This record gives sequence, C-alpha cells and structure tokens, in this order.
Amino acid sequence: MRIHARALLFDNDGTLVSSLESVGRCWTRWAEEYGITAGRFAGVELHGRTAAEIAADLLPADLVPRAVARIEQLEVEDVPNGGVRLLPGTGDFLGALPADRWAVVTSATRRLAEARLDAVGVLPKNLVAADDVTRGKPDPEPYLLGARILGVDPADCVVFEDAPAGLRAGRAAGMRTVALATTHAPAELDADLVVTDLSALSPLVTDAGIEIVVRG
Repeated sequence: MRIHARALLFDNDGTLVSSLESVGRCWTRWAEEYGITAGRFAGVELHGRTAAEIAADLLPADLVPRAVARIEQLEVEDVPNGGVRLLPGTGDFLGALPADRWAVVTSATRRLAEARLDAVGVLPKNLVAADDVTRGKPDPEPYLLGARILGVDPADCVVFEDAPAGLRAGRAAGMRTVALATTHAPAELDADLVVTDLSALSPLVTDAGIEIVVRG
C-alpha cells in the first residue's frame, strides 16, 4: 500500500516520542496537589488533548490558568529524568524527509514540546503547539495551521497520530490519516492506515511529493 502526499504532519507524544512514563508521573503528582481523587482521575483521557482542556474538565475555571502552568512546569522539569525516548522508526523516517515537507503538530505547549524533542535530538523546522491555536484537537485548527505554515493544501497532507482525538482532527481538516498503535489498540483507531509505529513505513521522496510505503 502507498499513500501520496505533498507534506506530512506529525503528532509528537505517542507518535514520534514516548513520554508515557513522564506523563504518568507528572499528572499523578499534579492531581494529588489539586486534591483530585485517583478514581476521578482514572477516567480522564490525557492523550491528544491540551493541558488546558484537561484541567478545565477537573477544576473550577478560576484555578485552570495556574494549574496549567503547574503541569507544564512539572513536565518540563521531568524531561531530564529519562521519561522521554524516541519511538521505533522515528529517526530513520524523519531523517529521510526534507525539512520543509513536514511539521510537528502537538497538543503540548511549545516550551514542553521543544524540551521533549530536544531531549531526543529531533529539531523540526516547523512546529505547531497548543500556544498557537485557540481550539485544540479534535478540532481541525491545529492541523489546518500546520498545512498553512507548510504552504500545502490540506487535501495533500497526511497526518500521523496515535490518539483518537488527533485522528478526528486530521479527518476534520480534510487530510488522510495514519494511526500508530503505540498508546491505543488498533481497534480504537479510525484511520486510512493503521500500523504499529513508524518502523513499519518508509518515505520515498520525489519531485512530485512523498510516497509513504508500507514495508513488506
């Protein structure tokens, strides 16, 4: 199977890097600090959503700004603790792409996203973070902004995601989607293509664009 595109848009956490250990540590501590019980917190979906949206689901509105700043601080400070690593295939896949043909589109803040990417040696030329949009995933705004930055029609973009919310955002933006089963079971992922991770794919760059090929 092959998918043709002119530009590729990647979620970060769960797609390019694994930050599950760090996320678990930091959000558990955050919930304890704000008196949120384990039972109440257990049902919260963390993947593919902004910290502001998560905090707004759990806390009174007047506490949200300070709570968001606190979780950002905890997560940034936790990066050196080894809770962030490249997922299989990320280095080879990104290394084969021209810098102006791809972007990272993340629900994390820019400060946190850059800290995690820097920790694993990934330096995207283009980055869309939570700070850059008014509506996060599953709204299409982040991916539409990514396409606009790259100067490519949304229909010519392919989104790589691990979370249902991100995949919904990509589809709502009119883009094709590739799901990576790194944080969710394949049955939970509604996409044009579902693979284990980026090691299952190869990018073939041509003058006409990028062919995404499933490895035999």
